Amino acid sequence: MDKTKDLFKKCIEYTIADEVKAQGVYPFFHPIDENEGPVVSFGGRKLVMAGSNNYLGLTADPRVKAASINAINKYGTSCSGSRYMTGTVNLHVELEEKLADFFEKERCLLFSTGYQTGQGIIPTLVQRGEYIVSDRDNHASLVAASIMAQGAGANLVRYNHNNMEDLERVLQTIPETAGRLIVSDGVFSVSGEIVDLPNLVKLAKKYNARILIDDAHAVGVIGKNGKGTPSEFNLVNEVDLIMGTFSKTFGSLGGYVVGDRSVINYIKHNASSLIFSASPTPASVAAVLATLEIIQTEPELMERLITNTDYVRQALIKAGFTLMPSRTAIVTVLISDQIKTLLFWKKLFDAGVYVNAFIRPGVMPGHEALRTSFMATHQQAHLDKVITEFCTIGKELGVI
Repeated sequence: MDKTKDLFKKCIEYTIADEVKAQGVYPFFHPIDENEGPVVSFGGRKLVMAGSNNYLGLTADPRVKAASINAINKYGTSCSGSRYMTGTVNLHVELEEKLADFFEKERCLLFSTGYQTGQGIIPTLVQRGEYIVSDRDNHASLVAASIMAQGAGANLVRYNHNNMEDLERVLQTIPETAGRLIVSDGVFSVSGEIVDLPNLVKLAKKYNARILIDDAHAVGVIGKNGKGTPSEFNLVNEVDLIMGTFSKTFGSLGGYVVGDRSVINYIKHNASSLIFSASPTPASVAAVLATLEIIQTEPELMERLITNTDYVRQALIKAGFTLMPSRTAIVTVLISDQIKTLLFWKKLFDAGVYVNAFIRPGVMPGHEALRTSFMATHQQAHLDKVITEFCTIGKELGVI
């Protein structure tokens, strides 16, 4: 009898997704027919989009779309190579210069995705015998990048989420002679909570550690002129590296890191995720250039975003919902039950509101939630629709 285990056995036995689909409450991979920003179409039905990271609503801005179209007309649909070889066009250089200036750093480097950005930074900088000190709630891309570095001989240690006492405990265990990089989200993607950056910076100085902040969910949301978490706390000069993605506020696709010239230059010539990946498309880069100009010249968009989010947040708190702590564009409603979370999501969907369901294994048992996020372009009627349906269904399911 052949006792060799079939590699695909686990795939054949994976049935949970099909089981949830059979119950009619599957919350993932629903194809959008048309996207207008705050409203999207599913199968001909219009729904209020309350789950997108399109914080300033710029993916539908005519100026941004025109910039992408113009770039395609001039450069084509792809650069057909990596940045390292034939894949750099003048748009890449222009955007790197403008982002470095925007974030008040010496240099910037673009990556093809936000996910690849972490993989380009962390394994490249943190090498054998050195230490990654990571918040336990960091984004999955940072976790993957850290594990990649660990596989090459780096040490990975984690501290309890946003707990500066535990961070100090961890830092105290690291040999004084070893290099160390503290890695944290600026705004945590599940909860919308902001990192305790002032105390993190103090500990980094005390223990001679460098800092990498992933500001994917902070740009355009907090900080002076939407410059993100280090700007929010007036600590731009104290944070060594700031990374982010173009898939949120910037309304495009790709990633970036900004920092000192020597560090960016080192990453540029050693990061495998940069060297061996096709460069960001001209259309993607042109879209970011357009959104960057809008962010800088129209601060009222950020003000409207925060006003919209606070309006929903306060209404849900008043209604009796339990929310995760946040003052950003993310409003996460704790349901704390897997089945009830899926039912709540489906009832919202059927009622014309699209949100994100966070269930196991993506979150710990008891932390199941509905994550909502809002845009500057949501109108009052959109927000009231979200609040009304949440309250109606919340009472129906006994959540409030």
